[in-house]
Amino acid sequence: MQFSSDVEVSNPKTYWESVARTKEFTTPFQANIFKKHVKKDAYILDVGCGYGRTLNELYDNGYKNSTGADFSEKMLERGRAAYPHLRFETMKQSEIKYPENTFDAVILLALLTCIIRDDEQIKLLNEVKRVLKPDAVIYINDFLLNSDERNVTRYKEYERKYKTYGVFELPQEVTLRHHSKEWVKDSLQIFKELEFEEMEYTTMNNNKSNGYYYFGKKQ
Repeated sequence: MQFSSDVEVSNPKTYWESVARTKEFTTPFQANIFKKHVKKDAYILDVGCGYGRTLNELYDNGYKNSTGADFSEKMLERGRAAYPHLRFETMKQSEIKYPENTFDAVILLALLTCIIRDDEQIKLLNEVKRVLKPDAVIYINDFLLNSDERNVTRYKEYERKYKTYGVFELPQEVTLRHHSKEWVKDSLQIFKELEFEEMEYTTMNNNKSNGYYYFGKKQ
């Protein structure tokens, strides 16, 4: 089912600005697997980089040509203060300002969960493909649907509002989405799959959730 454009959604930027100084992200960067697919001299873009946690991990692993982009100015301020050696850029949601064929790798860590509409996810993924060089790599960590009572209850509750199973609201006034594996596979058909593995992650609110990591190549 497609998300209804008539539904009013809380402003995600407002939420992320409000928690920028305190929120700690937990989704792990798969460094050993990343090294298999991306060379150390690669030009890398971390989209939705937040305060630069993964960007700094890239730096510590020898990736010195990395840039982080996020729409939250306060997240970027925190990142610049904590990691002055890193490069940060402001971006608009689902829009990447760089020319086509710029990067050897693009990273999306727990970003698609923050974009609840199908069309906006597809727009972002096409933007990623545009800025990737031929044979370059996209790396994604994100969340899958869960079958426990707590999650199923809220999926069903908010499906009536958003017309998409897996979308839910948190009391902190942010709307998120867990994805079906079918949607993940369908939306990423624009890339050649290199690796896909289901995982269990800890969410930013310290709950357990099904998830996955994905590596794909621009053809």
